[in-house]
Amino acid sequence: MSGDVLNLREIDQTQVAVVGGKGARLGELGRIDGVHVPAGFCVTTDAFRQILAKAPMIDERLDRLAFLNPADREAIRKVSAGIGQTLEAVEIPGGLAAAIIGALAGLGEHSGCAVRSSATAEDSPTASFAGQQDTYLNVVGPAAVLSHISRCWASLFTERAVAYRLHNGFDNRKARTAVVVQQMVFPQAAGVLFTADPVTSNRKLSTVEARFGLGEALVAGLASPDVYTVRDGGIVAKSIATKRVAIVASPGGGTQEVAIGPERQQQPVLTDAQVVDLERLGRRIEAHFGQPQDIEWCLDDDGFHIVQSRPITTLFPVPPQQDQGNHVYVSVGHQQMMTDPMQPLGLSFWQLTAARPMSEAGGRLFVDVAPLLSSPTSRAHYVEALGRSDPLIGDALETILQRSNFVATRTDEDQDFTPIFGEPVLIETDPAIVTGLIGRGQASLAAARRAMLTTSGSALLDSITSDIPELKRIMFDPEGLQVIRTAIDASRWINEQMEAWLGEMNAVDTLTQSVPHNVTSEMGLALLDVADAIRPHPDVVAFLHQVKGDEFLDALPALGGGQEAKDAMQAYLDTYGMRCLGEIDITRTRWSEHPSALLPMILSNVTNFEPGESRRRFEQGRREAEEKERELLRRLRATPDGESRAAETKAVIDRLRTFMGYREYPKYHMISRYFIYKQALLQEAERLARAHVLRATEDIFSLRFEELQEVVRTNHVDEQLIAQRKGAMTWYRSLTPPRVLTSDGEVVGGRYRRDDVPAGALVGLPVSAGTVEGRARVIVDIADADLDTDDILVTAYTDPSWTPLFVAIKGLVTEVGGLMTHGAVIAREYGLPAVVGVERATELIRDGARIRVHGAEGYVEILT
Repeated sequence: MSGDVLNLREIDQTQVAVVGGKGARLGELGRIDGVHVPAGFCVTTDAFRQILAKAPMIDERLDRLAFLNPADREAIRKVSAGIGQTLEAVEIPGGLAAAIIGALAGLGEHSGCAVRSSATAEDSPTASFAGQQDTYLNVVGPAAVLSHISRCWASLFTERAVAYRLHNGFDNRKARTAVVVQQMVFPQAAGVLFTADPVTSNRKLSTVEARFGLGEALVAGLASPDVYTVRDGGIVAKSIATKRVAIVASPGGGTQEVAIGPERQQQPVLTDAQVVDLERLGRRIEAHFGQPQDIEWCLDDDGFHIVQSRPITTLFPVPPQQDQGNHVYVSVGHQQMMTDPMQPLGLSFWQLTAARPMSEAGGRLFVDVAPLLSSPTSRAHYVEALGRSDPLIGDALETILQRSNFVATRTDEDQDFTPIFGEPVLIETDPAIVTGLIGRGQASLAAARRAMLTTSGSALLDSITSDIPELKRIMFDPEGLQVIRTAIDASRWINEQMEAWLGEMNAVDTLTQSVPHNVTSEMGLALLDVADAIRPHPDVVAFLHQVKGDEFLDALPALGGGQEAKDAMQAYLDTYGMRCLGEIDITRTRWSEHPSALLPMILSNVTNFEPGESRRRFEQGRREAEEKERELLRRLRATPDGESRAAETKAVIDRLRTFMGYREYPKYHMISRYFIYKQALLQEAERLARAHVLRATEDIFSLRFEELQEVVRTNHVDEQLIAQRKGAMTWYRSLTPPRVLTSDGEVVGGRYRRDDVPAGALVGLPVSAGTVEGRARVIVDIADADLDTDDILVTAYTDPSWTPLFVAIKGLVTEVGGLMTHGAVIAREYGLPAVVGVERATELIRDGARIRVHGAEGYVEILT
């Protein structure tokens, strides 16, 4: 055949650029022993380029697509329709048409054919593009085949295909398509086979869906299929549907819908033996491609034919395993309030820093808790602790434990379980302990800064390697961990005892307002002070409203009051500039690198608050805490054994307020040290870019730390690896990370098992008491925050970088979070009613809706 037309037997999976994703996969499928693929050929992307070259004004029209919003379907429809019509009207060149007709003769010139689009981005490992371009069945005769090939070319620019590419970050100007033409199969039955459960993601379960006739009835959703679930070579569940219609080939070409007789409507489409044979065939295909597959099949008298196989791109990856045992992975991101994917450099730094080994999957980190669950003692401790922090994780673990033998039980003697916080030790309530810990941490940071910023090359990376144990020493200082443990224990004791003795719920929420040494809550208040420095100077305020980039600080002194404003902002950045959204990923852009990110919050504070608000807020919180303490002690003294109870409670409250603020410091120290590492590494990356070792300084983010060490040592980088990692990050961003995942790939979801909330309310975890009603502001990116004092913030998660927003809101709702995670701790300190762990809150709550947050009861009502 010619270069514009290739037989499927000539094609393999490496030829995507020539024959598109579908063509490459079909060619590869034909090379698998025992897999039957209908004969056919492919009209290549070179042929499509010839058509593009003949299309008038095509470049101008393609350029217009690049500027369209993926959500503006009307604009997409108008532009894409014009492109499609233009392409379909282009006459196929004579030589190309002859080559196609010649290939068609090999299939039987007047036999029915399937004419199928095959785009170059189709069926990639990160996006399936299923159904985005057109397929035509039972096309008969050369003229009809040529016409439908033109229609397939045009279908590259249907509204749905263009919108899908825009949404997934694919450049429409680079989109190319081939066309597959195959001999038509006239099947008794057809359907799909998923080699992993499409609902639970369990890799050990396969799902077969089957219909009589052609598979178009299933794809079009005309009727429900028979569904079979297979595990370990046996059917474990099946559902036989009532099948009233089928789609079959029409004698003259095309397809038609026919009624199924009553005697066949309840008849299974496949025998059990056929289901098992099909599943076995699917596992062979999965093994060949190395990942779970979505397979289209059809069945005739000659057996099963495979007409498509694509990766299931919606499955969350399973962490790599060193053995064949069962593992249970708990998300680190849900504990750290950062569920976005991390770059490889960020992942490796977190793993180097962590107290426990962590597994990586989908750009996220997980802890394998199967060893902890296998011991009765550590199991009870761990499930209870996690369930208290995040009930959805706790419930998911309980679900797994209820399954027989998924986690083998071992004796406690076989376990080595040491809680991160160590065994509880009573320490003296002495504020000097906290100030000493912070002082030693600051001195260590200064030493690291001096060492890192004067070193380069391999010596720099060696310096970072030798410094990480010092970072871990600060983070996991036994005295510091006991301070945190003491504060958490005090918090729990107060809430439990006040409820038991006084019927008082969530007393700690008020008692922890305005505690000393909470570096994160101080950060939010300090931004109010920055606003105070800016507010008196209208020229500065007007200038900041117009700022577009990050080079604005040096322009401020030219304005009246500008030097004062610059000094205030610079002082803030010197203290908190290492923070940012998703800060646990060292590669994220910091406020010091992107100071304009702070301007919406600063300007909101300028508008919404009077001077001195920071001091008033702190003093108000302190007074409310003191009043709550006096109230509790007075009420306790009126109970049996009241003096003893009051004295004990007073001592525990003192411990709580002395130590609770320190809980935020170890992370602040870690982020501060990460920024020192990052600044030094970026200087090294600039050197590598100047030496043409790296294409861009940011390429180091796509390398793990140990890989970067090798690049610095050898002055050589694997550019293909970097490109692959960048492509993977695009896919990872499209995935929703699970709280709990098993080694079978199953996403185990937890539930709030409650029946004490109003109908229609959204259930979550109560973390900060109080009931408040206001306008919901659904915000995904902190840079888009435009908040008023009547607003309730609704978002996916809040890490410390969100703290400055907390001074401007009256309540908080998040999808992710626990009792002691950042958002909960700061909400309590600021006195904000808050409910966290509300699944799909950003989808179910409309921006601007009136909602009521019940912070003590743990639910949210949508009022309008």
